[in-house]
Amino acid sequence: MSDLIVHGGKPLSGTILPSGNKNSVLPILCATLLTDEPVTLTNVPDITDLNKLVEFFRAQGSKIDWDRTKGTLRAEHAGFRSTLTDDELPQDMRSTVLLYPALLRRLGRISLRSNAKGCSLGVREIDPHLDILRALGADISAGEPLTIALPGGFRGARHWLDYMSVTVTENFAMAAALARGDSTLLNAASEPHVQDLCAALVAMGARISGLGTSRLEITGVARLHGATIAISTDYHEVVTFLALGAITGGDVRVERAVPQHFDLITRAFAKLGVAIEHEGDTARVRSGQKLVIEKPYTTNLLPKIEAAPWPYFSVDLLPLMIALSTRAEGTIHFWNKVYENGFSWIPELAKFGAHAVVSDPHRIIVFGNQPLHAAVVDSPYVIRAAVALTMVAASVPGRSVVRNAEIIKRAHPRFVENLRSLGAELEWK
Repeated sequence: MSDLIVHGGKPLSGTILPSGNKNSVLPILCATLLTDEPVTLTNVPDITDLNKLVEFFRAQGSKIDWDRTKGTLRAEHAGFRSTLTDDELPQDMRSTVLLYPALLRRLGRISLRSNAKGCSLGVREIDPHLDILRALGADISAGEPLTIALPGGFRGARHWLDYMSVTVTENFAMAAALARGDSTLLNAASEPHVQDLCAALVAMGARISGLGTSRLEITGVARLHGATIAISTDYHEVVTFLALGAITGGDVRVERAVPQHFDLITRAFAKLGVAIEHEGDTARVRSGQKLVIEKPYTTNLLPKIEAAPWPYFSVDLLPLMIALSTRAEGTIHFWNKVYENGFSWIPELAKFGAHAVVSDPHRIIVFGNQPLHAAVVDSPYVIRAAVALTMVAASVPGRSVVRNAEIIKRAHPRFVENLRSLGAELEWK
C-alpha cells in the first residue's frame, strides 16, 4: 500500500495527540549503543526507520524490548557482537551515519560500502562526518570500501563546522562524550532534536554544556550508564495537523504542542492569515479564518517565508506553508536556504491547479487562491512534500490520489488514523 486516496473538501476538526519526534528518537536510540547498561525510551513512535534500527541491533545480538502499544522501548547492548553481520550497516536511511561513533568505539573499525540515503532533497555529503571523526582521533582510509578506524579511542578536540549540520553535530556529541579530554564544537546545529539528544546523553552521564546554542562544550567521561529517557513531541507533526485544520477551514487542537518552539512557526502561519492560539501546552487553529497573505510594510517587496537551520523557521516545515499558501489570497515568496532540490515537487502541486513559479533551486513564488481541483499526483521521496500534497488534496472537493505517499510513515506512524479522527475520508491503496 503506497498510494493515498483522499476524498477532500471537508473541514477537519477535533483533537490530536502527536507522536514522539522521529528526529529525536533515531539518534537517541543510536546513542544507547554507547553503553552496555539498559536504556528505556518512552513516547516512542512506531516508524519505519526505527524498525530498521531495531532489526539491526537484534541481528547484532542486542536485546530490544519494544511495546508498541505503550510506546516504550528498552535497549540493552551487552550482547552486541564484535563484528558486523555481513559487514553491512542498515541501508536506505540517512540515520545510519549516527551509528558511526558507537560502532567505532565498540568495534574499532567500520567499512562503508554504500552511502545511506534519507530522501530526495539533494546530496547529503559524508565528508563533514569524516572531518569530525578524524578530528576526534579516527583514521580514514579512502577507497572501496572506505574504512574508518579508531586505534586509540576518541580524544578531545576543537572543531568549527562549515555549516550547521544536525547529524554531524549529533555525531560529534556522541563521540566527544566518551573522548579523553575536552571538546568544543563551533557552529553547532541547535534544533530541538539536537537538544534532545544532548539531554539524553547528559541523562546517561555525559558532561555537555551549551545545549540550544551554536557552541557545545563537552568534557569526556570514561563511561555512560543506563537511563530512562522520554522522547519529546514531534513539533513537525503538531504543525502538520494545525496546517491541515487551517487549509480545510476546520477547528483542530493539538495537545503537548511544545509552545516554546512555536514563536517563528506562529508568525509564519500569521503571514498566511492563520492565527494559532496556545492554551497551556495545547495549540489550536479555529474555523472560519480567512486565508489572506499578510502584506509587508515595505510595499515594494513580496511577503516572504524563509527557512534555514534553527533558530530560523524549520526548512522541513516549508512545504506545509507552501500548500497552505495555495489557498490564501495574495502572492508570497518562499526561500529554502538549505536543500538544492527542495522544490522538485512543485510541478505536482500544479496538477491541482496551483500557480507557482520556481525562480531557482532555492526560491519559489506562489500566487494563491487560484481555482483548485482534485488530481492524481506523484509524491517525491520527501516526507513533508508528500504531506503537503495530501493537505491540498484534503482541501479540494473530489477524489485525489497521492501516489507513493508511504514515505509519510517514516515520520507519522498514525497519519491516516489521525486524519480520520478529524473527519477526513482517506485510505491507503
